[in-house]
Amino acid sequence: MYECLNLFSEPVAAWFADAFGTPTEAQNQAWPVIGSGQNTLVVAPTGSGKTLCAFLSAIDQLMAAKAVRSSERNPDGGKAGRAGASVHGVTVLYISPLKALGVDVAKNLEAPLDGIRQRYAKLHGEVPEIAVATRSGDTTPQERRRIVNHPPDILVTTPESLFLLLTSKARRILSTVTTVIVDEVHALAGTKRGAHLAVSLERLDRLTERPAQRIGLSATVNPVGEAARFLGGERPVHVVDPGVRPNMELKVVEPLTNMLDTSATGGSVWPAIERSVLDEVLEHTTTLVFVNSRGLAEKLTARLNDLYAELRASRHREPDSPEGREGFARHYDSVVGSTTMLVGAHEGGDVIAMAHHGSVSKDRRKQIEEDLKQGRLRCVVATSSLELGIDMGSVDLVIQIAPPLSVSSGLQRVGRADHKVGGVSHALFYPVTRRQIIGVAASIESMTAGDLEPLHIPSNPLDVLAQQTVAAAAMDDFDPDEWYAQVRKAAPFRDLDRDMFDSVMGMMTGAYNSEEFSAFRPPLQYNEEAGLISARPGAQRLAVTSGGTIPDRGMYTVVLPEGESGTGPRKVGELDEEMVYESRVGDVITLGTSSWQIQEIRRDRVVVVPAPGRTARLPFWHGEGDGRDYGFGLAQGRFLTSLAQGLRNHTGGTAGCHERGDGPDFAVDIVERLRHDGLDDNAIGNMAAIIADQVHATGTVPGDKHVVVERCKDESEDWRIIIHAPYGKRAHAPWAMAIAARIRQRHGFDCQAYATDDGIVMRMPDGYGALPMRQLLLFDVDELQHIIETQIGETVLYMARFRECAARSLFLPRTSPGRRVPLWQQRLRAAQLLNAARTQRNFPLLLETARECLQDVYDLPALRKVMDGLNAGAIAISETVTQVPSLFAEDLLFGFVGSVMYQYDVPQAERSSRLLSMDPEVLERLLGDANMPSLLDGEVIAQVEGELAGRTFWNDLPEDDVPGRVARYAKTHGPFTADRMIADLGLDAEQGVRMLNDMYAEGEVLRGHFTQAEHGEEDESDTGRAGQAYQWLHREVFRRIRTLSLAKARKAVKPVGQREYQSFLLARQGVGSVGGEHHYGAEGLMRVIEQLEGVYLNASVWESAVFPARVNGYQPQLLDELLASGDVVWVGGKSGAGDALETGRIAFYPQDSPLLAGLTDGSLTVHADARKNTPEATESFDSTNEADVSENEPRTVIQAIRMVLGGGGAFHARQLAAAVKALWQRHAPEEVDGITGELLPPVWMSIASNKHYGFWYGRVRLRTAHSRRYGL
Repeated sequence: MYECLNLFSEPVAAWFADAFGTPTEAQNQAWPVIGSGQNTLVVAPTGSGKTLCAFLSAIDQLMAAKAVRSSERNPDGGKAGRAGASVHGVTVLYISPLKALGVDVAKNLEAPLDGIRQRYAKLHGEVPEIAVATRSGDTTPQERRRIVNHPPDILVTTPESLFLLLTSKARRILSTVTTVIVDEVHALAGTKRGAHLAVSLERLDRLTERPAQRIGLSATVNPVGEAARFLGGERPVHVVDPGVRPNMELKVVEPLTNMLDTSATGGSVWPAIERSVLDEVLEHTTTLVFVNSRGLAEKLTARLNDLYAELRASRHREPDSPEGREGFARHYDSVVGSTTMLVGAHEGGDVIAMAHHGSVSKDRRKQIEEDLKQGRLRCVVATSSLELGIDMGSVDLVIQIAPPLSVSSGLQRVGRADHKVGGVSHALFYPVTRRQIIGVAASIESMTAGDLEPLHIPSNPLDVLAQQTVAAAAMDDFDPDEWYAQVRKAAPFRDLDRDMFDSVMGMMTGAYNSEEFSAFRPPLQYNEEAGLISARPGAQRLAVTSGGTIPDRGMYTVVLPEGESGTGPRKVGELDEEMVYESRVGDVITLGTSSWQIQEIRRDRVVVVPAPGRTARLPFWHGEGDGRDYGFGLAQGRFLTSLAQGLRNHTGGTAGCHERGDGPDFAVDIVERLRHDGLDDNAIGNMAAIIADQVHATGTVPGDKHVVVERCKDESEDWRIIIHAPYGKRAHAPWAMAIAARIRQRHGFDCQAYATDDGIVMRMPDGYGALPMRQLLLFDVDELQHIIETQIGETVLYMARFRECAARSLFLPRTSPGRRVPLWQQRLRAAQLLNAARTQRNFPLLLETARECLQDVYDLPALRKVMDGLNAGAIAISETVTQVPSLFAEDLLFGFVGSVMYQYDVPQAERSSRLLSMDPEVLERLLGDANMPSLLDGEVIAQVEGELAGRTFWNDLPEDDVPGRVARYAKTHGPFTADRMIADLGLDAEQGVRMLNDMYAEGEVLRGHFTQAEHGEEDESDTGRAGQAYQWLHREVFRRIRTLSLAKARKAVKPVGQREYQSFLLARQGVGSVGGEHHYGAEGLMRVIEQLEGVYLNASVWESAVFPARVNGYQPQLLDELLASGDVVWVGGKSGAGDALETGRIAFYPQDSPLLAGLTDGSLTVHADARKNTPEATESFDSTNEADVSENEPRTVIQAIRMVLGGGGAFHARQLAAAVKALWQRHAPEEVDGITGELLPPVWMSIASNKHYGFWYGRVRLRTAHSRRYGL
């Protein structure tokens, strides 16, 4: 037995020997150090037993202590029993960067705890009970209360949950902690999340009787000393590093012989990759596929399931185009939204793969993880969510699509395969492009050699300090000197300057108290007499609801409707804010391998319902990578240079080589090297081809000692300058910024610059392509540093990072816990804070944002090394002009086009800190007669003024702060005049007006006429139209009034239900039940006719239905009275062919109705119905328009009627009949009777109308009466 096992009690040592036999080298070296109580960092490959190594000593001590306490309670022996869980608090605190890893560790502790308990029962009769609990963001409120009321012996948590515990009454359960285990140290140490944890650990030490022992675990860390410094802070840490290399078998798979020839795969390499991946999945027990984005995880999962369903020949269906178009592409189509891929839905046996990433709900992730461990899943497609330390026992193959995000990330992912002691990790790498083959091969060489990216601990992150200060003060008042000393114990703040510390304390306690900061109430206060910093009311709630360091990226929660989730969870997952903005109700999306239909989109969540079997749209998420590390960039540059030097047969590129079979290849030693790296023949051949093509195009390839500048023209004849370099985006981005600044300064135009890991792309106008590139690219290193530092504050990156720093420092709190604040609102408030901060010198958040950009995002030391090499000639520069972009350039230009295409999607609040506003005065001049008081509701103005009058401020402004007092006055008043403000504030008139004009020039206040403005004897320069005094209104107050006025107006026209609309319509028409009609007498009848003018109805309908239903006590004489007086005119129209004496349709008009124009004059147009439906009348009417008809010789009675009426005047029917008869008889051989009957066709044709129609309509009324009498 190994000597290290002698350090443990007999039950523990016996259990370990039975379970594992012998310890690993890491365990053998670490246990003596841990047993001595030293802080320890264990660095060993995955599957080397690090987790048990950290826990076993603590478990042994816990078991022994429990057994002792049990024997003390039962000194006389007796029946064996269980030693209960600790009643004091937590003893072992395990901290994991991933919730999934924590859950996995808690579950894996069950086996050793059960085994050791059994050994105790066998040897001593006592069975010590060790309780384990998990506390994370996924823990339910009931479980959290149980942890507080019954503290476990071992608590598994995350950095954020530890912070919450320390900032609540529950912190008492942590006062007994003796051991702290920090897993995956490398994932925390180089981030602000790690700095946040480092301060939390120091706060924990203040609670405990003596500092807890710290044990750190990591499989991939470089340098080890930096990780140890992070873990221990000011205390020493013993490093255990056995130097064991991970046992891996890595291969690079390229399914296509020529990746440019995709004719057999539909024009894409993806079908070949997907088919090959599926074949590997089917040949293995469990496969874990890693991708670099959540969108690709969903896409690949869907495609694998599609292919598997086809293979099973079940439930395969062709997706239909959402627009119903023909020739619909099977999986790619132009659909609303940035993602355009449609996938089918599968269930049951057709599902072979599941997607796992951070936007899948916790319950779905938990189920996938459990199925994966138990071997119930053949394949899981994941992002980094399954990357760290999770034990997936059944996984026997890992597949990586595209190069890993970093060397350390690649090692972590590969280590998930055969994750056990002595296991061999098998992994396949699938490059998607020929350029990626180079990146994959270089990554594999670095992974094999253990060349990891170096770790950099953030230096003095002031936003983290601010947040932790609020949390600490919320629990106890503290002396600033003591807090300063305690914070400096944490490694990230070891070099914190006292002046900077005091500046942060001042920021959080209200030292910045000018009017610009009135909207940002400080959470703390400083008691000068006691010399203590204490919390203001609400500080503790602010810390626990808005704490943490992970920035808000704008995720919408996806949930099921209320009541439809049954007893299961409501949350489905998360969607990117932009994805939600591009989606509509009714869209079907896929999330977590299931299809969902969007039912409702709310301000903070998306409500969905299951949509099984429906074709779905894939979601997308926006992410941002850190960029390639400079060290790995140098390694990749060296690798590419050596490959180019070993290239053969590449003089003419690869054109036609595949047909001739004489393509470029590598020297024997290079081929052996690549085969040792795991590349297959297809990968080697494609790599040789792309390098040969690049050498043919540009004469050389970029390397660690060589920068290539390529020039080519685009479609618009502008120049594109491509700088090929391997140093990584973190070095290239600030270099591109400096180049753009120099071009702007020297040549007066803005060049569009875009930086990637593989170089820089710039676009220049035609005529500037021949600029001397050496003069543009080379800088003095100090000048370069100065340019970058001065330019960084105007970049989009700075604006975005400032918002995150402000939120992290608790200056942009969440207004309602659990409710999402839209990103656009956060941006607006951040812009307001930025404007205020820029009025102060060295405001801490401005400095922290600049530090984060220059240290954490950019790698300026690396850029200085590159510039030193260029200036000294150690790095060469070669220039070339190409007719078309080279193959390396094509990859860069693809990203450049995307960045330019979507550059205006960057929110305006983060493009510029200045907010634009519309000037009502200019609007009034533009519109001429615009009436602003009619746009802003008076009651709303009064309401807002009442709200503003009740505002209180945390800071009092001194009398001499005139700009601040004027600004506050504007913010707390509705529309006001300058005279009123001057009188209220007691200011000098000239000074007051000048302040208002300055604010107006800066866009802070608006000037115009917002209400019925007060009249005063003001200067002419301060008056508007008609001598009316100008009013002033703060833009935020104006926005508030306008929003509420618009809401009130919209509420007034809010749609109503059918019942309400029906009631409104009847009331509007004046219709009522018998006795309840709304109109009375002739005036009421006139109102009805005005409402219904131009409506043609049968006369009987008017008399029996329309008028009686609207006019109380209606009698025909009322209508006769209006007609006889000339106030009403009626016009007839024939509804169809028939007897001329048959009644037609009647329309009534007021005498002055404009609708009468063209109906009753001498040149009227025939009514459409009469013209269409009365052939006889039409024929008669048309005959009157013949040119050869003499005025004195009427050929028809209708012509005679027109001739009589054409002379002007009005006729009663009998008078008209007599006149027509006389005229007709003078020109006709036969006598005519019944002229009255001939009047009807002209009436129906709208040739004539009659003001008194009782002479002939009596028959209608008589007929109506007979019908009523006999029930007809």
